[in-house]
Amino acid sequence: FKQKTAYEIRLSLVGSEMCIREVTNVSWYDAIEFCDRLSQKIGHEYRLPSEAEWEYACRAGTTTPFHFGETITSNLANYDGSYVYASEPKGIYLQKTTPVGYFKIANNFGLFDLHGNVLEWCLDSWHKSYDGAPTNGDEWLDGSENQTHVIRGGSWRNEPLRCRSASRWYNNTNKPSQNIGFRIVRSL
Repeated sequence: FKQKTAYEIRLSLVGSEMCIREVTNVSWYDAIEFCDRLSQKIGHEYRLPSEAEWEYACRAGTTTPFHFGETITSNLANYDGSYVYASEPKGIYLQKTTPVGYFKIANNFGLFDLHGNVLEWCLDSWHKSYDGAPTNGDEWLDGSENQTHVIRGGSWRNEPLRCRSASRWYNNTNKPSQNIGFRIVRSL
């Protein structure tokens, strides 16, 4: 576990206001360890969401490709705006993360930055399809040595298609990346 990754919350000063950026450069194992340490310290169970929980939280009751509607622009989320989605024009490519809530567009559950900014680790092992997936929202872990886990949400480095609520991808469990972070859930 690297002290300067998941255990560190990055703070930066923007003008005279303090803002918080999402933690990046963390492996799946770093995120798991962070959750374990937080759980021990606080006395409640914290963990990564299952892939199904992540999509449910992202959609927040919507059925459109994005929680804010049918399309996406770089005025709504942080992604590589040099790519277009549907008939939208090219937008801005910031080439870095933005502070949490920068676009001031929360979904119906009050969550920010689910489309773009930072890809987010899920608890599930990677499977190419949903054939055989749990139907109750639980995580889908392999009993094998699967070294890839699901990431969701798209990032500042991705084209807008990767930022859709239904878009899913994977990364090596041991490999941190400058555009991958995580979101945690508290078990009840």
